[in-house]
Amino acid sequence: MTGTARRKRWHALTALAATVGLLGVSQLVVAAAVSMEQAVKMTEQRYHARVVKAQTQKDDGRTVYVLRLLDDSGHVRTVRVDAATGSVL
Repeated sequence: MTGTARRKRWHALTALAATVGLLGVSQLVVAAAVSMEQAVKMTEQRYHARVVKAQTQKDDGRTVYVLRLLDDSGHVRTVRVDAATGSVL
């Protein structure tokens, strides 16, 4: 991954954190064993695709990362990752 791609991903994740709000982010980080950045990296490697959108949601009391991926052939896929375990749901 190039430095430019890393900076773009970092800016997207920073914007996401600002959207959620500081209090929400601090609570999510404490509760999550897997960070959003780790989930993005793992998902990109597993599916050989690029994460183009990342959101954090609460689902029945657990934190879930909802990642939208785009592969080289133009296919879009949505993947949900449990923030506590890192498992794909």
